[in-house]
Amino acid sequence: LLDTIVDAASGLRHELALPPATDLPADLVAPEGPRVASRAGSRGRSADDPALLDELLRQPWAHLLVDGYNVTKTGYPDLTLAEQRRRLVDGLGRVAAGTGAEVTCCFDGQPGQAPPSTQARGVRVLFSVGEIADDLLRRLVAAEPAGRVLVVVTSDQAVARDVEARGAWVVPSATLVARLQHL
Repeated sequence: LLDTIVDAASGLRHELALPPATDLPADLVAPEGPRVASRAGSRGRSADDPALLDELLRQPWAHLLVDGYNVTKTGYPDLTLAEQRRRLVDGLGRVAAGTGAEVTCCFDGQPGQAPPSTQARGVRVLFSVGEIADDLLRRLVAAEPAGRVLVVVTSDQAVARDVEARGAWVVPSATLVARLQHL
């Protein structure tokens, strides 16, 4: 029961964009040293912990955005591109079914490229046309309303920095691969 209350309070604090409750007044006045800009999840989970991904996706109205080839090259580099896409999209379908989160997977594409022949229910698959998937992810995050829980899966540091600046949570590709292996 206590964990449920703590999680509810944490979610409400995040939704209302309130400052962390761990800062005491003296902490705010003390001289600042170099800080690493990272956001820890509930109970101090790191971004490498698949449990943080589960926790974020259980939030109401969560949206998971995936840098497709970034994940597949991490998890399934020996497969063909079509097999990589199919395996990732199938796994994301299981994530969508288990969490109720909106799921969008972005792949680099070419004009006229057809979407994967087997699409999983609950997974939106987009191919970038005239731009790279990284820029498509940035545009998708920018289009979302403020306060919505956005989780972007990528190991691309430039994309991570840009989407975090817009309030999205960033989870490394290896974390999603680890999560998909347990489904």
